[in-house]
Formats: sequence, C-alpha cells, structure tokens
Amino acid sequence: MAVLQIGIIGLGKFGYYLGKNLVGMGHQVLGLDADPEKVRNAQNVLTQVYQLEASDKKALEQIRVADMAHVVVSVGHSMEASILISLYLKELGASKIWVKAVSTDHEKILRRIGVDEVFIPERYAAKQLAHRLANPGLIEFLPMDQQVAIKELIVEAWAGKTLRQLALTNTYGVQVIAYRLQGEKHYSYIPKADEPLRQGDFLVVVGNEKKLSDLKP
Repeated sequence: MAVLQIGIIGLGKFGYYLGKNLVGMGHQVLGLDADPEKVRNAQNVLTQVYQLEASDKKALEQIRVADMAHVVVSVGHSMEASILISLYLKELGASKIWVKAVSTDHEKILRRIGVDEVFIPERYAAKQLAHRLANPGLIEFLPMDQQVAIKELIVEAWAGKTLRQLALTNTYGVQVIAYRLQGEKHYSYIPKADEPLRQGDFLVVVGNEKKLSDLKP
C-alpha cells in the first residue's frame, strides 16, 4: 500500500480520530488547528502538527498544505471558515479536497466551489444505524445506486452444501467475500467453493440489501 500524505484542517473530535486512524494505517498526516489545546493533543499522534489560523491564505501557502495528496477540512460548525478555507485550497492548487459539511445548504455551496468530496458524518452514521437496526446481521450499508450492503450470515439450512452447489451469485445475485468457521475468531477471505459448510459457520456476503434479507442460510 502506498503511503499517502494527508492534511487535516481542524483537529476537533472528527479530525483528530480521522488523523489517528490514518496514521495507524501507515500514512503521514499533517494536522492544523488554531486551538493550542487541540494542537497539543494531536502532537504525539499525528506526523506533524501546526497551530495556525487556516482561514489565512498566506499561512496555508507557507506550510504547503496544498501539496498533500488529500486535504480534509473539518472546522466544526463554522460554514464561513469552511467555505473560505476550501476556496483558498482550490486557488493554491490542492489536488483532492474533502470537506465536512454541517447542512445541505453548506454542502451545495461547497460543491459549487468544486471540492472533490463533501460529507456529513451524522447523516452517514444515522443511515448506517437505521439499516443495521432494520436488517439484523448487516455489517455495513454501502452508498451505491443499488442499495448494496454487507451482511454476516450464520449457516443453518445450508449446512452440508458447498458454495458451488448453492450458486449464490447466479441464484440470488450476491457474493460471499469472507467466511469464519464456528469456534474461530478470524475471518478467511478466499472461500473454498467445494468445501461443505457446517452449521454455525459464518459467511460475509455482499449484494442488494433486499436480496440479502431474503436469504435463509
């Protein structure tokens, strides 16, 4: 996996944990915030941290944040600051700009500016939780056109059959992407087509959410 250089502007809870996870994945993260306490909290977590006012275009230019592969803007509930910073990043030539929005109107303005990705974490989290509550066993709902989701199934009726015999892709339009044998803690990611399934084994399947809910494993 290639190591990415990522800038995060705004080290509140979201920006801090985003950066921490990215560093844990082996990437280099430059964090920026005007709050000295947030900068101190992130100093031993992120690759490099600066205390500065990100709505100052010259300050952004001096630390060359626009040279990063991605820049994420997460400046709390300040629409004005978020929009201004995004505009400056565009003018400085940042290649990929992802921005946290706080409302639909905020999202519309950011898209007009031409940022590459706009996200509202609360909206995404609420949608994920709604689908997981309504569909037990659902691991993740994927934001695709055809309501694609990932679900974990426990083998019961399919016990003794092989994946080749079940032909899940041809019959139901779903695909097994991982499995875990009963009693084991870790998943394997290359399912064996001719090995009989056992009652209590776990299958991780991706496909249309409605089709996944109709499966009787």
